[in-house]
Amino acid sequence: MTAWQLLALQPPGWGGALLTGAATTVAISACAYTIGLVIGLFGALGKLSNNRTVGLILKGYTSVIRAVPELILIVGLYYAGTDGLNRLLMAFGLPTVEVNGFIAAVAVLGFVQGAYMTEVLRGAILAIPTGQLEAARAFGMSPLLRFRRVTLPALLPNALPGMANLWMSVTKDSALVAVVGYQELALTTRLAGANTKEYFLFFLAAAVLYLVITLLSNLVFHGIERRVRRGQKPAH
Repeated sequence: MTAWQLLALQPPGWGGALLTGAATTVAISACAYTIGLVIGLFGALGKLSNNRTVGLILKGYTSVIRAVPELILIVGLYYAGTDGLNRLLMAFGLPTVEVNGFIAAVAVLGFVQGAYMTEVLRGAILAIPTGQLEAARAFGMSPLLRFRRVTLPALLPNALPGMANLWMSVTKDSALVAVVGYQELALTTRLAGANTKEYFLFFLAAAVLYLVITLLSNLVFHGIERRVRRGQKPAH
């Protein structure tokens, strides 16, 4: 079979499977990134709070996650999390469950992303001039209103470069979920290569798809950054 036949969208070509795998990769990445963003926001606020216990817990969380390789975390959290959940269910006399691969992948990657996002957002908040926050307090703004009208608009320009890097990171880290058997772009590529023995062709096609995802992501983040930086002097 020629390269075009192997990459055809319809069987026996693998093009359709590769595109489905790419879409799954984006879906996993987007869901995990959203979870990581939520964890990171609360984590950053918790680290900057005056609560010593919360600060120590969050420090331990971010230190451990950033120290251990993602592959070990994904495998460990997937199997340990599944086993822990089933043990808890059995303790209450309930039947065990088989954790959905998509949900497990999103949960594990989101938990890992949360540690990195915590530090990105914490640094962005610390970069806000204290005078802006003090002025908001002087006007009598509540903490929620102060966050919505002052902190959030001020932190976004500082945080976006780091947030963009974390998005690129999670799209590549999504390939690691193949080790727990969930089929996304990386696993689909390996299956296609193993079935046809055309490893170079399919890994090249996967690299092109990852590149397309990255280029489109760059455009999106560039547009968001232009919007949040409107009215500011361009950086030189």
